[in-house]
Amino acid sequence: MFQKFASAFKTKTFELFADQADNNYDGFSLLDSTEDFITDLKVVVVKPDAPPNSSPPVNKASHDRTIDTQIAGSLISSVFAAVSSFEASYIQLQASHVPFVEESVKAADIALVSHLQRLSDLKRFYREVLKNPSSEIGSCLGSCLEAQVQENQSKLRTLGTVSNRLQEEIDEKDNEVSSLRKKLAEIQWANAKLSKKLSGNLNSDCDVLLTIKVFHSVLHDSCRATHKFSKILIRLMRKAGWDLDLVANSIYPDIDYSKKGHTRFAFLSYVCLGMFRDFDSEGFGLCENEALCTGNKGTCSLEQLLEHISSNPMELLSRDHNSEFSRFCEKKYQELIHPTMELSIFSNLDRNEVVLNSWRSLSIFYESFVSMANSIWTLHKLAFSFDPVVEIFQVEKGVSFSMVYMEDATKRCNLPRQTKVKVGFTVVPGFKIGSTVIQSQVYLGGSQCKG
Repeated sequence: MFQKFASAFKTKTFELFADQADNNYDGFSLLDSTEDFITDLKVVVVKPDAPPNSSPPVNKASHDRTIDTQIAGSLISSVFAAVSSFEASYIQLQASHVPFVEESVKAADIALVSHLQRLSDLKRFYREVLKNPSSEIGSCLGSCLEAQVQENQSKLRTLGTVSNRLQEEIDEKDNEVSSLRKKLAEIQWANAKLSKKLSGNLNSDCDVLLTIKVFHSVLHDSCRATHKFSKILIRLMRKAGWDLDLVANSIYPDIDYSKKGHTRFAFLSYVCLGMFRDFDSEGFGLCENEALCTGNKGTCSLEQLLEHISSNPMELLSRDHNSEFSRFCEKKYQELIHPTMELSIFSNLDRNEVVLNSWRSLSIFYESFVSMANSIWTLHKLAFSFDPVVEIFQVEKGVSFSMVYMEDATKRCNLPRQTKVKVGFTVVPGFKIGSTVIQSQVYLGGSQCKG
């Protein structure tokens, strides 16, 4: 329908132009009319005919624009292709430096120079096209598709170079991981070897330490240290003016001592039984120690024993006041020496003697107590290293004397066969190691014991 309308419009236009050709009116003169409104009149502006000998006009602007667009498209594609190629060569140049490969560096450098030259040529082409649009110089640029193919190939080269570089880093990391795993395996093997050797040494130490003879020897040292401390304590009490018979009777009343000097056994019993109190507990009465060992108790106690005997007890106390041994010493001292007793003993010392700020100030008293505590602490760790654990026992007052479980503390008692002697008190507790019994030392309260 639109075509029909255009054809009719064209026919009417030519008819109007033919009717008015003889009137010599200029089409534009109608616009100069003084009438306000011109009705039923169509105005058409037609260009004059060209001279007979002239060639038909050419739309030069349209032709130039078509050529410029083609050249511009090819030029832009060529520029992008050259830049992509330059980028690919530059990345290749960087990759050739680490590690340094001389031939690759030279090749990449030559490629970079050629791509820069290509960009310079494109710039020159562009200037020449601007000066002479109708020249054929733009044809040497090639098509847009060729430039795009070259650009994509350069991008692939860039991705390939980056991918190779990343793969090299991955391989390097894999080699490093393999090396570290090898070192880890060597360290684990060495640790296993040391652990086996240590276990062997520990078992060897067990074979040496966990015997009745060793336990009896350590117990003998503990008794000797207890005797020494008791003598020092008795001497200090006597010097402070204490009535030792009255004190002994307060410890164990109504004991028929065979000799006057035997009251010392009451003091020895007081000290010894006080030090051995809670011996049957793994933590030795220290609440924090009850759950210290989560593994095999015997192994744990043996390790603690080996660690303890390798240290000097005096240095251990001065170095760590919060250690188990330090707290054990404080606890046992407070149980044995009450504050009133301490004040009475130490305040009556002569002024010429050392001034005491605490029980540690008197070196002989302090050292003897630490020696006693150290020997009993060692005996406790040794007892819990046995399997089963060594049992401790003591005999109550009034029990009949038995040579199987008891030994006379005085070492001088001659008992008739039919005489039944009663126990006055236990001086040193006894121990049971499996089926073996180490006799407790008791003081017999009867008059049958004569020195």
